Amino acid sequence: MSKAHFSSKKWSTIGVAMAGTLAAGTASAAFVGVLITNVPNASVAVGETTTVISPKYALQRLAVGTDPIENPSGVITTYGNLSTGVATEPDENLYLDFPGTLAGPTAGYNYGHHFLFQGHENSANLAYLTRINLDVKDPAHRITLLSPVDSVTGLTGFNSVDGSTYDPFSGTLLFTQEAGANGGVIQATVGFPSVINTLDGIVGKGGFEGIHPDDRGNLMIVEDAGGTSVNVIQGDATSAKTAKQPNSFVYRFVPSNPANLAAGGKLQALQVSIDGTPLKFNAADPVGDVFAPAQVKLHTVGSTWPAQWITVHDTAVDGTASFSANAAAKAAGATPFKRPENGVFQPGTGFHRFYFDVTGDTDNTSGSQPELAARGAWGAIFRLDLSSSSNSAVLSAFFLGDAAHAAFDNLTFADELTLTATEDRGDTLHDQLNALDSVWAFSTCGLVHPRRFIALGRDAIAAPLGAEDNEPTGLFVSEGATDLAHMQGRFLNPLTARAFVTQQHGLNQTFEIVLTRPHF
Repeated sequence: MSKAHFSSKKWSTIGVAMAGTLAAGTASAAFVGVLITNVPNASVAVGETTTVISPKYALQRLAVGTDPIENPSGVITTYGNLSTGVATEPDENLYLDFPGTLAGPTAGYNYGHHFLFQGHENSANLAYLTRINLDVKDPAHRITLLSPVDSVTGLTGFNSVDGSTYDPFSGTLLFTQEAGANGGVIQATVGFPSVINTLDGIVGKGGFEGIHPDDRGNLMIVEDAGGTSVNVIQGDATSAKTAKQPNSFVYRFVPSNPANLAAGGKLQALQVSIDGTPLKFNAADPVGDVFAPAQVKLHTVGSTWPAQWITVHDTAVDGTASFSANAAAKAAGATPFKRPENGVFQPGTGFHRFYFDVTGDTDNTSGSQPELAARGAWGAIFRLDLSSSSNSAVLSAFFLGDAAHAAFDNLTFADELTLTATEDRGDTLHDQLNALDSVWAFSTCGLVHPRRFIALGRDAIAAPLGAEDNEPTGLFVSEGATDLAHMQGRFLNPLTARAFVTQQHGLNQTFEIVLTRPHF
């Protein structure tokens, strides 16, 4: 990557100057990575605990699971719970600032122009899409449902809605369903009522999570699909089976008409070559895939490997019938990873640099084996340098996880040089290491060691024995622009950006991250 792709701004200077303009004790939406100082310890995995955030920042609650939806539909009545009592798990946040107001269920009501969208991860064909109207104070109009249930079945037909983005080329919202072979991409218009359809025959079905457009209308899509479990000690059939075969892929969808995704295009998957040999999925040898020497090289920080986009489905050739993206990627010889969760373009790089993370095995039995730790058992973050003129790319391992930094999930940039990542360790790993999830800040220049930005606590509902622990998700920093010139990923001005995060499960609370006092 040439330096020409980067902004020349001195972000540390801007961060200090910005902070100096804020009066002590006031709150601001500004969010700057240079101000993040380390929270020393993760919260312990015992009972109810308080969330701790880096000094100078605070969490302002925007919504909680029991908040009413203004236009309930069937059993969908509140932000984070069905009327049956099932928690619906709001996931990734998407902040947008529209030049004009958007309509809502109440004709003539002013819903403002700042909105926060979410997909909900619940199953049973009752996942749904919500919009928090940030400019609205009245709780009766604060949260809008975008995906009502079918009048006959009482269902939405969606499951495990996770990722979200806005595509300025098509002018639509895109959500992903992390539902394995039944997952895929949902497209929704921004107006109300929203017109919603799926793209199963265009980008395929798969356990998709992260989705991000570039400045040419291509869509980067990250898949999270768990693989076959194998013994953690090679050749020892008595050892625990908690090591997972890499089974997920990183995709790029190249539309034939970016303004109309339904017109079709090419779905491509990333293929990485190690020492001249493409690293592929081997269905007949999951043990060989897990313990492959090439996996060590792939995960060695600082190493770089040539990569290319290979076409796995072309609607002009293969038609628009629904298909499995995962099966197509395997058949085409793409490179599998250990559950990639999300990705993000680095602002200021002209959409030439993309980071994505992998969750790994989320189990200490696996991670404590050095051979597996070197192969990404604790998770990892990769950097992908992209070419604008060809299908070639260069992949490098940016960070290799360990017991302290593990199971990476959502990614977002706090400023052009500070990458932040949430953890999704899961209940088992929480208990094994007596540590709940954290949110980390990484300097992409390598000048600062990872800093713990948030040590997530556990709320009262998630605390009882047998309840699902809280998880940080939906971490999102953006100026909210909807036009091509200022689209997400092009640049990021922390002076005007707003930041959000959700404490998922339990109370299902969504927060805005605000700066509370000056840097000095």
